Amino acid sequence: MSSTILRIAIPSPLRRYFDYLPPAGSSTPLRPGQRVRLPFGRREVVGVLLEVTDSSPLPLERLKPVLAILDEEPLWSPEELALLRWAVDYYHHPPGDALQTALPALLRQGRPAVASGVRRFRANEAGRAVAPATLQRAPRQAALLAKLQAAASGLTADQLNAELENWRPAAQKLGEKGWLVEEVLPCLPAATSVTTSPPSLNADQSEAVARLTEALSGFNAYLLEGVTGSGKTEVYLAAIERVLANGRQVLVLVPEIGLTPQLLERFRRRLGVPVAALHSGLADGERLCAWLAARDGGAPVVIGTRSAVFAPFHDLGLIIIDEEHDPSLKQQDGFRYSARDVAVMRARQRQIPIVLGSATPSLESLQNALSGRYRHLLLPERAGSAIHPSLHVLDVRHRPMRDGLSEPLRHAIARHLERRGQVLVFLNRRGYAPTLLCHDCGWVSRCRRCDAHLVVYAGARRLRCQHCGGEQPVPVQCPDCGSQDLRPLGQGTERLEEALRAAFPDVGLVRIDRDSTRRKGALDGLLEDVHSGRAQLLVGTQMLAKGHHFPDVTLVAIVDTDQGLFSADFRAPERMAQLIVQVAGRAGRAERPGEVLIQTHFPEHPLLQRLVQDGYGPFARLALTERRDAGMPPFSFLALLRAEAVGQQAPTEFLEAARQAATGAEGVYLLGPVPAPMERRAGRFRAQLLLLAESRAALHQLLATWAPELEALKSGRKVRWSLDVDPQEMF
Repeated sequence: MSSTILRIAIPSPLRRYFDYLPPAGSSTPLRPGQRVRLPFGRREVVGVLLEVTDSSPLPLERLKPVLAILDEEPLWSPEELALLRWAVDYYHHPPGDALQTALPALLRQGRPAVASGVRRFRANEAGRAVAPATLQRAPRQAALLAKLQAAASGLTADQLNAELENWRPAAQKLGEKGWLVEEVLPCLPAATSVTTSPPSLNADQSEAVARLTEALSGFNAYLLEGVTGSGKTEVYLAAIERVLANGRQVLVLVPEIGLTPQLLERFRRRLGVPVAALHSGLADGERLCAWLAARDGGAPVVIGTRSAVFAPFHDLGLIIIDEEHDPSLKQQDGFRYSARDVAVMRARQRQIPIVLGSATPSLESLQNALSGRYRHLLLPERAGSAIHPSLHVLDVRHRPMRDGLSEPLRHAIARHLERRGQVLVFLNRRGYAPTLLCHDCGWVSRCRRCDAHLVVYAGARRLRCQHCGGEQPVPVQCPDCGSQDLRPLGQGTERLEEALRAAFPDVGLVRIDRDSTRRKGALDGLLEDVHSGRAQLLVGTQMLAKGHHFPDVTLVAIVDTDQGLFSADFRAPERMAQLIVQVAGRAGRAERPGEVLIQTHFPEHPLLQRLVQDGYGPFARLALTERRDAGMPPFSFLALLRAEAVGQQAPTEFLEAARQAATGAEGVYLLGPVPAPMERRAGRFRAQLLLLAESRAALHQLLATWAPELEALKSGRKVRWSLDVDPQEMF
């Protein structure tokens, strides 16, 4: 006699599905894609129903019934569930954990799949007439009232959470006094009227749009390679307008949260349709709202970071990936998926076009274009009257350096400032100095929990580890010899800022890095100083390299590129070149010509010379030749098995056992195990085993049988281990 069996993905570290029985007395139709609440061990958890079948390898008496069906309708379509299952199989990850990654937090917790509005609090006319100073005995009420009076349209709960602690009791009191109004706004901003008209496209842009839109009903992958300032976003917008005219939706993936506000505003002004954002910086309610709006068709355009690739859509017609080369599109912990590669598979399954845009394409995407798998679209010139900046290498050998700046570079900065140009000084290293040195005995500040130096933060008077987050006060004397001659060694953005303020005291300066922009709204304020001209000097990290338009920047100074030339990571030269080109692209974006100066101790390095003299395209082709000769991706395929533990021996023992379990695999080479490049991190020792295959099929044939075997290894119980397919980081 057959029975109904529910095959469910449950959040757990096991690479398998679990069988359950339907809930007793439920009349809800059972369909894949619904969430269920069920007992799992001693807990109740939320899982996702993936299959309804009539058989199980376990006897029926051992199966438990689920407790409840949480959704009347599936959250994903069968096609979208197939994409999720493909990702689980390709990345060989526990399915329950993968599907949890694809869900907004509130749905993971079992909350109803219903969007609630955004709550906003506003001082009414009576409240605006009250002076906060009269509430001396109620300081929290006074502070809240002052905030609300300063914001004419009111503040949302999320905004108040960011500015005031424990404000809700004060809001209740103000409401009881009749001074505060609470409103519920639509969770997705309504469509705005079109306020900007499209500019005239040049010939290359028009050709790109024509080719992108000639076959919107079938799968095609396009690599849109356009120099910085070439107007790639205008090509995106023109293609999006064609898709929206057909009543279909568009997904735009961006690598970082910081890029979404600019794109959101630009798209809303141009398209005149609701545009939803999907990223981790949103409140849980906002994220659920955008997710559901995409599923139900209420969001014609969704702009999101990597997890948005799994969002359900009512009728998806186009996928765009901006800055497709960016490593942030690959998840580096937990479910280690590449949003770019998943998006290509989603477009293939859906039979829709996908556009991968970049000024500096990844070598994988470029090789796909050169081999004919992708269609290659080129935007070789900047849009409008802007011209390419001139790149020059500054040989700093034998030259005196002050705070990391050579004299020729200082003179160039002064020259551009005198001409009322803005200058961007780039150093991809935060803090004041990479380490603290005792001049008498040679002691250096090291993290107690990592194989890394502690970074000096002069403003906070702290030493911080960039890897585990540990910190301590800057010592007044050497802990080894007692000397007080402690010296910061090397340069960070804080030190660079200090040196430039001293050299140019009358010039407005802003520093833009992760430390200076932690506070909500800080980045917007700093960018406003740049755009208004109050700041002529810009100092910062790669946060300045992506997506910003600074029309008055005429000089970009790159302080240090040498570490990218000789890194142990085979991707380092590619990343270095991409960063240089992206940063250089901030110069000369308007009428004024731009100049880029690159300080280096290795001016004759062939890759650097090719990049400076010929541009990124010839550089990338030379790098591809080197990759082919070395047998590295994209001409081979990698997987990285990592293990870590409190003790030094356990990771190596587990990886040795894993290597033995893979003995005899055809076409796959196992390299290691070896200690990770940073062996100790956050108090745990790490080691890794690299798998290299000549074909993707051979690698996955091994992984399909090997991953379940790894779960059964006794030595695996002593470590935390993870499998990373197509790894982007080798540490």
